[in-house]
Formats: sequence, C-alpha cells, structure tokens
Amino acid sequence: MATLTSTPSVERTKGPNTLTAGQLPAWLPWVLLVLGLALAGTFFAILNFRGEPRDFNVAGTIFFGFLIFAIGLVVFSTIVESRRRAVDRLATVLVSFAFAVALIPLISLLYTVVVDGIARFDVTFFTWTMRNVVGEGGGALHAIWGTLLITLAATIISVPIGLLTSIYLVEYGRGRLARAITFFVDVMTGIPSIVAGLFIVALFTLLIGPGRYMGIMGALALTVLMIPVVVRSSEEMLRLVPNELREASYALGVPKWLTIAKVVLPTAIAGITTGVMLSISRVIGETAPLLLTAGFTTSLNTNLLDQPMMTLPVFVYTQFQNPGTNVDAALARAWGAALTLILIVMALNLIARFVAKKFAPKFGR
Repeated sequence: MATLTSTPSVERTKGPNTLTAGQLPAWLPWVLLVLGLALAGTFFAILNFRGEPRDFNVAGTIFFGFLIFAIGLVVFSTIVESRRRAVDRLATVLVSFAFAVALIPLISLLYTVVVDGIARFDVTFFTWTMRNVVGEGGGALHAIWGTLLITLAATIISVPIGLLTSIYLVEYGRGRLARAITFFVDVMTGIPSIVAGLFIVALFTLLIGPGRYMGIMGALALTVLMIPVVVRSSEEMLRLVPNELREASYALGVPKWLTIAKVVLPTAIAGITTGVMLSISRVIGETAPLLLTAGFTTSLNTNLLDQPMMTLPVFVYTQFQNPGTNVDAALARAWGAALTLILIVMALNLIARFVAKKFAPKFGR
C-alpha cells in the first residue's frame, strides 16, 4: 500500500531572500535629506561666522547636503535591505538630482523675468512706442507688432517649403538626390543665426543695393533657420505613420497624392504641429540676424517691404545697450519685453496643442 508523503511548504523550503529581507521606512530618506542639509548648513555657517549673512554659501550647502544624504541612504539601504536595492536607490537619487539641477535654472529664469518684468506690464507699455522717449515711459508696441509680423511671414514661407520637402523625402525621395537633400538639411540645422542674416544681407545687396533694412529681410533670415527644423521634425513624424494605412488606401484605388493628403498628413498632424512650434520657438528670440536685416527703429512700422522694423529681441538688446537718460526705466522696459516674448511663445504653444488635438485623427467608437 502506497504511503502518501507530504510536500514541504514553500515557506519552509524557500531560503532567505535578500531582496525582501528588510525595507527602509518611507520617512527615512526625507529625514536623511533634512539631516544632510542641516549638517552642510551648519558647516558653512561656522565658516561664515564673522561674515555677512548674504555671503552664506547656499549652493555649497545644497550640494554637500545632498551628497551626505546620498551616502547615508546607500549605507542604510545596504545594511537593512540589500546591496542591489542600495544601488537602485543610488540610481534613483542621481536621476532625481539631475532633474533638479536641470529644473532649478529654468525656475530661476522664469522667476527673475516675471519679478523684474511685471512692473512694466501696464497700458502704456502695450500702447506706446519709443518714439521721442529718452527717459521714463515709452512702450514696446512697435516691437510686439514687428515680432508678430516677421515671425508670421517666416512661418508662412518656411512651413510649406519644409513640409513639402519632408513629404518628398519620405514618400518619393530615392537615390542621390534624396541623400543630398538630407545632407544639406542637416548642415543647415547647425548654421549660426548670424550667418543666415549675413546671407540675406548679401542677397539683398545684390538685388536692391547696400544699406537697406526691411522686415521681409528679417523674415527671410528666420526662414533659413526654420526650414531645416520643420523638415527634420516633419520627416520623423511622417515616418511614424504605419505603412498599413498607406497600403489600405492604395488597395481602395486612392492615388498617392490623395493618400498623403487624406491619410498620412492627418495622422501625423499632431507631431507636425509640434515641430512647427519648435521651429517658431527656435527663431522668435533671435537677435543677431534681425539686427543685420530688419534693423531697429523707435516708431511703429507694419510694412514688411519698407523701412526698418523693431522686434522684441532687438528691443531688449537696445534697451540694455542704449538706456538713455534713465537706466532703471530702460532695464524695466527690457525685462517687460522679455516677459512679453515668453508669454507669446507660451500662447503659441497652447494654440499648437489645441490645433493638434482638434485635427488629430479620432480612433475608436
């Protein structure tokens, strides 16, 4: 008669698992962080005992406090948990530190621009120009109009050219011509902005003579900078469209150009819109090419084909370089123009997100 033997339970046969042998409390990392900052702060306070409070080394306190925190966390994790878990925690700490390092300058920049620029956000700033103003007062109306008109003209010129080029490279381009276009687009991506301005100046010097400044010249200089960004971003978005969609359209007898217009482009419209916005953000703050091409003026000019035209980046530059009789007023106008430029870019990005969401293809029921 067979004897039934019981199988040992998993709990009795399984050896100790070092990965789950222990677990640090959730509050311990925060306590270690506070202690690390406190120790580093105490050390630098002792070094600065006889100095001024403003000389306290904040950056050193944060750096060494975070270093003490990281070492302490790794040591505690190695003792309580495991070496593998300690390495994982160390990697998490380093990634978080890198994120904080990247985020702190951005937050500091935005804070500085808002604090220094909000003082000139008044009616006068948005309704007056700098004509006959050498001290207080004045505004950036002419620079705002110039920025919007020149950027709009550059977008109208560069987006169709860049988009059609990317369509050719993805849908039609084969052989040496496509490779040559790709090569030159990559080269144009790295062209310094002032070189684009010099190119437009040289071109218009040959056409209409030297010493001319016009808004259209600035728009063309920005176009040279925008086209490669639009081409590369649109090309990548078009390549992400599944070939099954194209093949299904061809199977229904739809010609290739209509497939591109009705299937490929609507599918990639969200990414294309984002790429266009990246190109606009790339050029809207350019100063060097606009100084060479559009020039600067203190009066409002909305004619792209005649006379110099002021833009916000050039306005900021001139206010710093030529403050007039009141330096504080000029600096306030410069910070106000910088904040206006940031808000314009933010508004354009919000519009781009709305357009991408509105016209993106709808899937499902």
